[in-house]
Amino acid sequence: MSSEAAPSEQAAMNGLDEIRAMIARGIKPPMMDLLGLDLAEVSEGRVVFTGTPSASHYNPLGIVHGGYAATLLDSACGLAANSATKVPTACITLELKVSYHAPMHDATGKVRAIGTVVSMGRRVAHTEARLVDENDRIYASATSTLLLTDRKQANSG
Repeated sequence: MSSEAAPSEQAAMNGLDEIRAMIARGIKPPMMDLLGLDLAEVSEGRVVFTGTPSASHYNPLGIVHGGYAATLLDSACGLAANSATKVPTACITLELKVSYHAPMHDATGKVRAIGTVVSMGRRVAHTEARLVDENDRIYASATSTLLLTDRKQANSG
C-alpha cells in the first residue's frame, strides 16, 4: 500500500492539505532523518522546522557548519510557500540569501526555523525564515525567491 495520496485525492488538495496528509502518513524525506530535523508546525503560509545541532554537524573550526542552518532555512522557506499554494505545486528555490548572526554548538539546544510567505505570485513566491533557539536568540536568517511550477513539469527534468 502506497503512503502517497491517490492522484485524484492529490488533485483536490491545496498545498497545506498535502503537507498535513504527508505528516499524518508519517512521510519524511530522508534528508530530515539524516540531519535529525522535524516539521513541528504548519499553517497556511507559515511552517516551523526544528532540529538540535550536535558535534556531528561541526565544521573543521569546531562549530556547527553553516550548511546546517542553510538547510533548515531553505526547508522553512520552501515549505512555507508550498503551504500557501492552491494546488500541489513544486516550489523550487531560485535564490537563497542566508545571513549568519551567531555560531551554533552542541550546547545550543533545539532550534526552530520559522518560515513565512512574504508574497505569492502566480509564478514566483518570496519567503523569509529565522533560525532561533528556545530563548528566541537568532542564529541565522534568510530570504528566498522560489519558482512555482506544475509538479509534473518539475519532476520531468
